[in-house]
Amino acid sequence: MKIVVVGGTGRIGSQVVTLLQDRGHEAVAAAPSTGVDTLTGEGLTEVLKGADVVVDVANSPSFEKEAALDFFTRATRNLTAAEREAGVRHHVALSIIGVDEVPGLGYYLAKVAQEEAVRGSGVPFSIVRVGQFFEFVAPVMDLTTQGQEVRLPSTQLRPIAAADVAAVVAETALGEPVNGLRLKAGPEVHRLDRLAELTLAARPDGRTVVTDESAGMFAGIPDGVLTGDDAVDTAATRYENWLRRN
Repeated sequence: MKIVVVGGTGRIGSQVVTLLQDRGHEAVAAAPSTGVDTLTGEGLTEVLKGADVVVDVANSPSFEKEAALDFFTRATRNLTAAEREAGVRHHVALSIIGVDEVPGLGYYLAKVAQEEAVRGSGVPFSIVRVGQFFEFVAPVMDLTTQGQEVRLPSTQLRPIAAADVAAVVAETALGEPVNGLRLKAGPEVHRLDRLAELTLAARPDGRTVVTDESAGMFAGIPDGVLTGDDAVDTAATRYENWLRRN
């Protein structure tokens, strides 16, 4: 199959492209750097010629609500309109577990709007919702560091390695559209402050963790929202093992 990966030069997309190519498919990375801009429509007609599947793992350059909302809705509408013209038979979009249960986060509201645009596009689709990436834990810690203290709430997460995200996205792209959700998360539920403690135990830098239920973007989110329920399919990679390897 020909599979176009929008955001195919990024953290997840580049891995998806490699996985699909390794399985013998024609996987094409689509991004502004390769001449494809979903915000303007530039390059879409050309790159989608003969495409069977489109995978969209592109991310907004801004986490600010209005900027993210504009990015996700405009890009998705341009992309799916071009897909209809090209006869694409499966659109795969990457999203977040619990994204529709956190109305206080503008970025999450923008992702919900993206999902709604996909559902209303008329293109058969699969939406892959995943847990927070392992790779995001350290940046989140940096954002809430005050002096030598990392201040984080005890919000529950079920984080997942980016490599495992890429694997489920690639697998979904090779299957039939589910016209609904597919959920994937890591094997363990962790509290965010505990993830920070595990990180500093593996990579000590003099900071300590202070549990602060009001700190950061994940403050106040009820247990169970960002972890999914027992029906969530789980990947094998554990956070502590990933830390040792990275």
